[in-house]
Amino acid sequence: MSFAFDIARRYLVSKKSTNAINIISGVSVLAIGIITAAMVIGLSVFNGFEHLVISLYNSFYPDMMITVKEGKSFTPDTQKLRSIEELAGIDAFSLVVEENALLKYGDQQYLATIKGVDPQYRKVTGVDSMLVRGDFLLTDQGIDHAVIGAGVEANLGVNLGDEFSGIQVFLPKRGSKTVLRPDQAFNRKTIYPKGVFAIQQEFDLKYMLTPIGFARSLLNYTDEVTAIELKLGSDADHDRIQEQLQAIMGPGFHVKNRYEQNEFLYKIMRMEKWAMFLILFFILFIAAFNIIGSLSMLVIEKKKDIAILKTMGATKALVTKIFLLQSMMMALIGTGSGFLLGAGICFAQQTLELIKLQGTGTFVITAYPVKMEVFDFMLILLTVILIVMLAAWYPSKRAGEQLTFVREA
Repeated sequence: MSFAFDIARRYLVSKKSTNAINIISGVSVLAIGIITAAMVIGLSVFNGFEHLVISLYNSFYPDMMITVKEGKSFTPDTQKLRSIEELAGIDAFSLVVEENALLKYGDQQYLATIKGVDPQYRKVTGVDSMLVRGDFLLTDQGIDHAVIGAGVEANLGVNLGDEFSGIQVFLPKRGSKTVLRPDQAFNRKTIYPKGVFAIQQEFDLKYMLTPIGFARSLLNYTDEVTAIELKLGSDADHDRIQEQLQAIMGPGFHVKNRYEQNEFLYKIMRMEKWAMFLILFFILFIAAFNIIGSLSMLVIEKKKDIAILKTMGATKALVTKIFLLQSMMMALIGTGSGFLLGAGICFAQQTLELIKLQGTGTFVITAYPVKMEVFDFMLILLTVILIVMLAAWYPSKRAGEQLTFVREA
């Protein structure tokens, strides 16, 4: 191997008699380096956005959620709740009632989703950490209060400083068939907003958090809930706990982890990332044809060298290996340069925020997020090596066959 490596290294760095070979070889290495850097930057940006979106969604969605398979609401069994509370790895759980409602504030009306939560809700999610105005206050001295999304606030024109103006909430009465008196077909209650959260547009435009008793009274519920949300410990075995929860609740319930609660979102983000990777893969594949050209011309130039190797007892496999090793060196030089360039740009973006997001408004970040992962670097390296090996195989094989022609001569 050392002999073949030394010959391949000499062929790589030595000046060729035909300057075009040097140019094509340089272009090949440059193309591999640029595309490798593009892969590193592209995948890192997608990782950054994925990490950001997931962290935002995780501040609203719980680690685990229990819902009923048939119907909208259910009455939780006291014994089952006690069993859930005693499970190792469960930090807290919250009872939730969720329903769409018509909101009215002054002259403005807006359709939103009210989410009634119990006092344990703050331990289950991180919504209270995403407040941009006011306080996370749902009950104060027996008076119900609401925490609303920034989008709901904007559409209703809510003024948190006006303590005397409340949000009127309208919900159809259960089983009501009144059509002559529409005003009697709805339950109506007033609640006073105390805080505004900003997480992500999907939540900000949709949700208003209220005490669970407030939501139940509008829906004529007594002990019913629409979901049980759970917070797991940092070192908890999520798969094991999910199986235990399913066993406790029985076949009539769904027990979903974070991925299953947002399965479509996760799939879309993964598809976008790998679609970008495939596009760059095909560009790299096309660029690898430069290697075919440079090696083919090098094989023609090195006919005399091949003849000398023949007199020294070189085999067809050895000659093929020499040119494959040269291609591998070109790939490693290009890939290494691309890694350094791509990682340098990503590091500069992380620390200096060179490229800003335009029109972010009140968004949580001001620059493109970047997150480098070791797996991506390994995948890119293997991809480049595979493509270069495939591209170099044919001219290297022809070089080995050239040895046969020399012997026959």
